[in-house]
Amino acid sequence: MDGEISPDEVKELLEDDADVCVVDIRDAQSFTRSHIPDSENVPFHELTARVEEFEDEDHIVTVCPHGKASVQAAQLIGSYEGTADARVESMAGGLEKYGMKFGLVREEDDEESTNAESPF
Repeated sequence: MDGEISPDEVKELLEDDADVCVVDIRDAQSFTRSHIPDSENVPFHELTARVEEFEDEDHIVTVCPHGKASVQAAQLIGSYEGTADARVESMAGGLEKYGMKFGLVREEDDEESTNAESPF
């Protein structure tokens, strides 16, 4: 692991179309509700089995709700032989800090909204 990166730096990388892989380690349901644009979801419990997916990445940023578990995820990814040449960082402050400053992509479950009862 190469340390932490600020939400501002992550936003700048994404705006500049930099070659960065943002890995959201929350469960699929939480990811569907909201996430950083262009991030990918690899739940923490699946990370060990899926770490080889990051072999060709040059820069990997892990994200979680508050920036704590993503440190462990970055360490795990960084310890994998296939990512030895990649820059692997954890986003400081997590999605809470990023979302408060820049907002997150929010997706509604169409089935739930279709079946929701109207209060009127």
